[in-house]
Amino acid sequence: MGHLYIFGTIFFTVYGQLIIKWRIGNYGSLPVESMEKLVFLLKLFLDPFIFSGFISAFLASMCWMAAMTKFELSYAYPFMGLTFVLVFIFSIFFMGENFNIYKLLGVCCIILGIFLTSKG
Repeated sequence: MGHLYIFGTIFFTVYGQLIIKWRIGNYGSLPVESMEKLVFLLKLFLDPFIFSGFISAFLASMCWMAAMTKFELSYAYPFMGLTFVLVFIFSIFFMGENFNIYKLLGVCCIILGIFLTSKG
């Protein structure tokens, strides 16, 4: 059951990151003026999809707290590296972000690190 909590943390974290990036693209750049920034950020926060990203972050935190009751931090935390891998993959396929050999090598290093630390 403990691994489900880690999976939940990863799932909700990835969802939140992707959904927020997707929706923010509809609003343009952050304004320069302070008051305009505040209005802009409030508008973002009130977007239902972006708000779901914040809820997702909260759910990820709840799953993480549950996972911490089951595992040592040094065991569980490396699995969080999977969020980088999944965001990388989904951002390429669903958001058309750039892919290059350096990013691929970085992701391979993350995967190798997860594998090695899970054995320890």
